[in-house]
Amino acid sequence: MRTTTVEEAVALIPDGASLMIGGFMGVGTPERVIDELLRQGRRDLTVIANDTARPGVGIGKLVHAKALRAVVASHIGLNPETQQQMLAGELKAELVPQGTLIERIRAGGHGLGGVLTPTGVGTVVEEGKRKIEVDGREYLLETALRADFALVQAFVADYMGNLVYALTARNFNPVIAMAGRTVIAEVEQIVPVGMIPPDQVITPSVLVDYIVAGR
Repeated sequence: MRTTTVEEAVALIPDGASLMIGGFMGVGTPERVIDELLRQGRRDLTVIANDTARPGVGIGKLVHAKALRAVVASHIGLNPETQQQMLAGELKAELVPQGTLIERIRAGGHGLGGVLTPTGVGTVVEEGKRKIEVDGREYLLETALRADFALVQAFVADYMGNLVYALTARNFNPVIAMAGRTVIAEVEQIVPVGMIPPDQVITPSVLVDYIVAGR
């Protein structure tokens, strides 16, 4: 792990990369990293996240700039720009039930091939997916999700890269930090090693590749 500037961190991300981005309607989303993605003109990105926030906020900025090729999310209902691009065929959108989405990401982070869930059985969600029967009940096989980069936002980090999140800003961040091949963490403050009690560490340093100061 090393600390770096936001410019250097984003320079690692090529056009066409797949990104997992933390946050829930922009809360817990690494805004500076997203702003730098736009400044450097990244295109054709695939974003895996809970949602696309709303216009002008978080992932919504990437949507507005038409920097995304595809999005995998649990809902897009509060971002009309995402809906418009999807309906116009400009953006491929895969909508996944929220519980299924986080479990697919968790499976990717734990090296599993996928998860079995009854959610979606008997609906359009099951189209094109394998069904497996267990003890007389049908389940869908939902494959694991991984990404080239996981972009997370944390409240505090130490100089080893251990992360602590603030309240609900924790949301998807710890799970996506396990499923990204390269993890870039934007943090609000960096403290000396030893300042974070071990039992308060949520994401351990072994998972983090780069730290970017958020301010």
